This record gives sequence, structure tokens and C-alpha cells, in this order.
Amino acid sequence: MNPAVIIIPLHEIEFHAIRAQGAGGQNVNKVSSAVHLRFDVLQSSLSEDLKQRILSNGDQRISKHGVIILKAQAHRTQERNRADALQRLHELVQQTSYVAKVRYPTKPGKGVRLQRLEKKTQRGQTKTLRGRVTF
Repeated sequence: MNPAVIIIPLHEIEFHAIRAQGAGGQNVNKVSSAVHLRFDVLQSSLSEDLKQRILSNGDQRISKHGVIILKAQAHRTQERNRADALQRLHELVQQTSYVAKVRYPTKPGKGVRLQRLEKKTQRGQTKTLRGRVTF
């Protein structure tokens, strides 16, 4: 079962601009281009079933209080980092919302079993014909 697209209202998501780590020269010390995204799963408008699946996911980005925290700092601008964080949140929720189809074990049919036995018999005859020839 593949669920429909899940929409999370923006007012349920919190953004905080922070200074990015790593290379960037002097600009990295004065511009807050990285983004922390915080999404409280328990207080959200998602269905209860989906909330439980997200919280039982075991992902390290989910705190023990049920808050998803994502840090985006791959891009140089705050807008692109914000979009990246939103995309990653969407992927996380969509991935968790997918429920795998229940598979039931099946057995091969009678015809397939007979074919297999016939092939084994033929193979055995071929191998016996390869044996020593006696006169």
C-alpha cells in the first residue's frame, strides 16, 4: 500500500538560523547560513498511526521528546539550506509512512514439481550414460 503525499503545514515547523561549520573563509564567521529545523511529531497534525511509526523509527535525528531535529548546512545560502532541510524532513516522513505489503508464503504447483522431477530423472540418465562401457 503506497500512501498519498503527506502535507505538513509550515506553522508546525520551526527554523533557526545558525552559523555553518567548515570552510568558507571570513564569511562563515559573520553569516548565519546554516539552518536547524525542528518538528514536534507529538504536537503535529499527522495521524496517530504515522506519529507512532515515526517515533518508533529509531532514527538518531528524533529526540526522546519526539522532536525531529535536522541541520542543513550544505549550501551557501540560508534559503537553499532551508529548502534542503524541508526536503529531508519530507523524505523522512514519506519513508516512514510506507507500509510494506504483507507477503504470504506459497508453494510450487503440482505441474512445476513434476517438471522438476522429470528434469532430475533426465539428468541422472545422462550421467549414467557417461559411465564405463561394458561389452
